[in-house]
Amino acid sequence: MTETPSRYQKNLFYGASQLITKRAIELRKNMTPVEKELWKHLKNKQILGLRFRRQHPIDIFIADFYCHKIKLVIELDGQIHSTPENIEYDENRTAELERLGIKVIRFKNEEVLENIEEVVNQIKKKCEQLLMRGFQLPPHPLPL
Repeated sequence: MTETPSRYQKNLFYGASQLITKRAIELRKNMTPVEKELWKHLKNKQILGLRFRRQHPIDIFIADFYCHKIKLVIELDGQIHSTPENIEYDENRTAELERLGIKVIRFKNEEVLENIEEVVNQIKKKCEQLLMRGFQLPPHPLPL
């Protein structure tokens, strides 16, 4: 008997298939050295108490890192991402994720390896912005 996914799970994974989920599990077991380096700074709610997930399935994609609370994906780009085909694919993928209301930030592998402190600072800034967005009140007209 298969269990029906909860509403939370549907929102968390945006309808990702079992195949995508299985692939994500395999990727978690085989993280790249660069992913491992960034994960040291993201795991255990080290950035503003936010929980990040690694190799997280979203719809037909697998995000390198994802924070559901603020709907933020962090992608790490190796050399393969610099080919024209992959640049176009990444742009389309980002557009699809943003269509789902998810913000995407990208870093080159070299940035992570050469200046992890700056990468973490940029992630923290983006998290702060997205957290503040969640607390902003809608525009309200002033009384006359």
